[in-house]
Amino acid sequence: MKICVLNGSPKGKYSVTLQTLLYLEKLYSAHTFEIIHIGQQIKNFEKNPKDIIEKIKNADMIIFSYPVYTFIAPSQLHRFIEIIKEEKVDLENKFVTQVTTSKHFYDMTAHKYVEDNCHDLKMKVVKGLSLDMEDLTTKEGQNSVVSFFEYLLNCYNNDLYEPNPLIEHHQVEYQGGILEEPVKSDKRVVIVADIKEDDTKLKLMIDDFIKGLPHQSKIINIHEFPFMGGCLGCFNCAGSGECVYKDHFDEFLRNEIQTNDAIVIAFTIKDHSMGSIFKMYDDRQFCNGHRTVTEGMPFAYIVNGDYEIEHNLKTIVEARAEVGHNFLAGVGYNKETIEQTIKKLDYAIENKYVQPRNFYGVGGMKIFRDLIWIMRGIMKADHVYYKKHGVYDFPQKQRMKMILMCLLGLMVRNPKIKKKMGNKFNEGMLAPYKKVLDNLEKEKRL
Repeated sequence: MKICVLNGSPKGKYSVTLQTLLYLEKLYSAHTFEIIHIGQQIKNFEKNPKDIIEKIKNADMIIFSYPVYTFIAPSQLHRFIEIIKEEKVDLENKFVTQVTTSKHFYDMTAHKYVEDNCHDLKMKVVKGLSLDMEDLTTKEGQNSVVSFFEYLLNCYNNDLYEPNPLIEHHQVEYQGGILEEPVKSDKRVVIVADIKEDDTKLKLMIDDFIKGLPHQSKIINIHEFPFMGGCLGCFNCAGSGECVYKDHFDEFLRNEIQTNDAIVIAFTIKDHSMGSIFKMYDDRQFCNGHRTVTEGMPFAYIVNGDYEIEHNLKTIVEARAEVGHNFLAGVGYNKETIEQTIKKLDYAIENKYVQPRNFYGVGGMKIFRDLIWIMRGIMKADHVYYKKHGVYDFPQKQRMKMILMCLLGLMVRNPKIKKKMGNKFNEGMLAPYKKVLDNLEKEKRL
């Protein structure tokens, strides 16, 4: 496969983000990677865009590589996209994704910006990879990069991509009928649904989803669960995890829902949300406190209604998956998206696929981390869980890094030392990444 890497960093070859693509280039030598430093060379591109445009058009896959700058992408990448549109470059049906590095501060708005523009160009968008700046220097981060690329190849080979959210449709019709019913595996998927008697369309969507899913499945209709009431916020469950209500919802949640291999949520949009019953279901899950007890489990949604225009609901759906560290396989709201969601959910179940958290997840968990640390006296179950799972990753623990930053700060503030340093600062930043790339090269030789 011919892969065109559009490096949007103004630092060119000194881009930290680019090191991830160089890692993939070394690891996947069967594929051709062509790196174009569009961020650094934007002025040249403005004067003569023809050559670069031809390279982009000849690629099978385009990967945007860039650091997140102030909520979105660097201005150079903005300008690049402007030129692509001004030149009316035909990239229809071209596969595209992105890789970013940041500290996860609104990385999702940066990704959304690129995705929206790619959808304008009618490209086939695969959800990108958002990395912490240091992820590639760790084994876990390297595994995430490899896992992402394997997922990317799977999407390319099976024509899987994110639906275009910019298409306007307010009257949502659903023509049912999954074409083929596959052989069912022994993996278990639970469909948690709020199904009322008149929900004919939602029932049809769920039936088609079950028929097309290559795994065992069961429906739990929470509309029929004997809830005694909504969460009282009484903190009775804080220590023991047991709810003050005697309707046994906490046991039901843990034994019937959380023991499966994947969870699918199905509902009809009501008042721009999932409806009061589902809100009760969500609130009552506070019997788990702030513990991400389903971490790593893939999630999916079946939604009856005009989901595409409910932007806040879409943000909530994504944020819930990110905070829980669950791969969101998709949201099925028509025949095409249901079929795509089934295929992506199947891949996630079989390969235990999960991406690193983006800002929604990282930011949310840091808020929880600080909250539980302060409230550990009362939120005992959360405190024990957070200690066991390493959630207490406070920055003040990184004493050596803080000392190093102080020393570097003294050096860069000294004009004479700064002048002598020249480009060594950039080279020093890339040293740990170079070590990773060199080690990979050594391993390949053995």
